[in-house]
Amino acid sequence: MRARYDDLWGIGELAARAGVTVKTVRFYSDRGLLPEASRSAGGHRRYGIDALDRLRLIRSLRTLGLSVPEVRRVLDEEDATDGVGQALEGAVAERLRELGSEIRSLRWREAALRLVQESTPGERADRLQLIGGLSVPPSTAPLVRFWRGWLPPRMPRRSVDAFLEVAVPQPPDAPAPAQVLAFARLNALTLGPCPVAAQPRPETHRAVGARGAAVLYAGLAEAYELAGVQLRRGREPRPGEALDCFVDAYTSAYGVRDGEQFRHGLAGQLAADPRIDRYWELVAEVVTEPGRRPEPTPGTAHDWLLAALAAQTGTQPTTAV
Repeated sequence: MRARYDDLWGIGELAARAGVTVKTVRFYSDRGLLPEASRSAGGHRRYGIDALDRLRLIRSLRTLGLSVPEVRRVLDEEDATDGVGQALEGAVAERLRELGSEIRSLRWREAALRLVQESTPGERADRLQLIGGLSVPPSTAPLVRFWRGWLPPRMPRRSVDAFLEVAVPQPPDAPAPAQVLAFARLNALTLGPCPVAAQPRPETHRAVGARGAAVLYAGLAEAYELAGVQLRRGREPRPGEALDCFVDAYTSAYGVRDGEQFRHGLAGQLAADPRIDRYWELVAEVVTEPGRRPEPTPGTAHDWLLAALAAQTGTQPTTAV
């Protein structure tokens, strides 16, 4: 049923009732989001009472940060289904994702600013250079590239992904200044020249080939998790389930039997293999909240297991490089 002329509002009255400017009403009308009921004899816009509810809905959607095209999709769906549904849910979910990224960026910028503020004059130039190498929020791409170059060629993709999940730390959402510095240093480390050798992958890993490495790294991930439990409890390196799992990772990759002779040889070979201790030290700083006991990393778990193996076999434990 068509609204009577007396039931219609002019653009100024609608704007006043909605608490917006005339310019705002005209903007949404011109874009087809707020249809006019009619025009007066003088060509002035007239709106029905239902335009107030629609204008309030538009304002609410815009307040939530939805773009004009997103608002249009929500309104079109409301007109078609007599209710707000999937279009709104999708737009809100997308905006939440965007806000999450924006909030992370702001938290990283704040922590980076505090890092500079807390630095001594002699530290600031170096730290500014480190921070300048980061995106905000930071990307793990340099760390991923570092490890992809470290892993054997033709290793199964599933195994590569599983390894990277363990080896690459995720930047904290709300970092402390010390964590920003640690991640910046980690980023610079993986972008710089290798400090040990052209290919620092241990000989014990290279010898098993791509398929064997997949078996080895899967077994090591399990052993590191078991060792991490011991580290969190503050226990000294010792034989047990974690060490057996550690050795089993190598026997499975090599296709050999476990035994005293094998363990003795493995301990010696692992002690001679190249190390990337600085990487794991920085990882621990990134994943650990300041003031708390350092979180175990694959690096610290490996050291714990190697010390347990050295103690069991009577060999000299490896030292940090």
